[in-house]
Amino acid sequence: MTTAPLAAEAQDKARLRGMALVSVIVALMLTLLLEALDQTIVGTAMPRIIAQLHGLDRYSWVATAYILASMTMIPIVGKLSDQFGRKWFLLSGTVLFLMGSVLAGAAQSMNQLIIFRGLQGLGAGIGMALVATVMADLFPPAERAKWSSLFGIVYGVSNLLGPTCGGWLAEHGPLLGSLVTESTRWRWVFYINAPIGLIALVALLIFLPSNLSEHTQKWDGWKSLRRIDVAGAIFCAAATICLMLGLTWGSANISAWTSAQVLGIIAVGILLLILFVFTERRANEPILPLDLFRRSVFRIGAALVLLQSMVLLGLALYLPLFVQGVLGVSPTNAGLIMTPFSVSMVAGSILGSMALNKLRRYRVVAVAGALIMSVGTLMITLMTPAYNIGLIIGILILTGIGIGPFFSLPMVAVQNALPASQLGISTAALRYLGQVGATLGIAIVGTVIASTVSGNLMGHLPTDAASKAALASALQHGFLAVLIFALLALLTTFFLKDMAIKEPQASSETNEENQDAASVDKTLVQA
Repeated sequence: MTTAPLAAEAQDKARLRGMALVSVIVALMLTLLLEALDQTIVGTAMPRIIAQLHGLDRYSWVATAYILASMTMIPIVGKLSDQFGRKWFLLSGTVLFLMGSVLAGAAQSMNQLIIFRGLQGLGAGIGMALVATVMADLFPPAERAKWSSLFGIVYGVSNLLGPTCGGWLAEHGPLLGSLVTESTRWRWVFYINAPIGLIALVALLIFLPSNLSEHTQKWDGWKSLRRIDVAGAIFCAAATICLMLGLTWGSANISAWTSAQVLGIIAVGILLLILFVFTERRANEPILPLDLFRRSVFRIGAALVLLQSMVLLGLALYLPLFVQGVLGVSPTNAGLIMTPFSVSMVAGSILGSMALNKLRRYRVVAVAGALIMSVGTLMITLMTPAYNIGLIIGILILTGIGIGPFFSLPMVAVQNALPASQLGISTAALRYLGQVGATLGIAIVGTVIASTVSGNLMGHLPTDAASKAALASALQHGFLAVLIFALLALLTTFFLKDMAIKEPQASSETNEENQDAASVDKTLVQA
């Protein structure tokens, strides 16, 4: 058989070096940054957008359309990239995202803005699925841990800068004749993506090889189209939309969980999910191969990604409410207090990647990170109005350091354990579950808090000591739910196989090829 050596030779020729490698890495990080930033940058500009376009009743749909569209694309494009390669999917996703950005900036009504945000989300979902996968294609397994901290840095920076950039652009963005006036400066929140995204697009077009990754099949026109799991893709997208809408609507109000609208759409989502699983069991090239869940590393990695996102979003959404509503801090100062939390997550991601690269063990780093995250979350549940700002910042830093390693560790573990033919779908599945965890965490924590408040406490910030104490008690119940997520993550880390980071053992031929590729990289680094 000569297929494996030929594939190895083609991939070795496609391996990037020098300026080409730097250009691709920078382009990938810029792509991911823009797509992650657009989840946080729009919120602070929304008051200006509403003033111009009106449609306050559709306020939440500006964010919901983006998230739902991105989530539906992630698993689908992950599988297709395994089948037909990643470059042209990634480029098409970037183009789609930039088109959506320009159109959203030019929107003349709220409905137009929502539609164009959905278009942005489709492109962003492609990028979210493939950036980490292409990074895994660029480096052999032994090198991936060293580069994995870049993802944590990008997401940390997006969380840190997004709200500030959105507010600044909406208030001080440059004027541009009659296109961007003082009342429409908010359009720069979307237009700013174009010049940065074009730089990334050109770099990827020029330097990213089309044969960098293995293809499970060659494009053969109609025969290839027939092998695409269209039914699975439709059921996956429909189930995702229904379940996420149900969770979002249900978390808005405690009474909504018993409404016909929420119960009905969740029931439809569950039915579609069952049909999706049934379809995948019989598909030749399933969008989500169910045999992935037979692998222990994938199951544990998926659980950790899900739980980390539940912890992160449960804290990120309600900690500012505690700081403003309970401690009486202004919105600006609340942002400054939350900044160390974002920075510490970046630091935690870097430290986790350094420890992983040094120790070459997954379980030790995962247990340490989950333990720190759990201790920090426990301290958050004990916070009262009597806590001073300095102590709260210290608690947030400790918690952020514990959360940080899980931005990359589960992904590195899964990528290194699975064969190259499943690299795209396994990485995309983790990204997808991260988005599910974010929605699930917000829904559960929001429901717990809403079920413990009385009267109109959540309708406005409290002004007297009694109402502040009541709000603090309700938030503590929510943080207790977050603590349960963190403890479940800690328990899960003990089931992660504490294996050395090494080349996959799929076959002797594959192992020899990977070892040769790794030795070439080491020689280049030494040179």
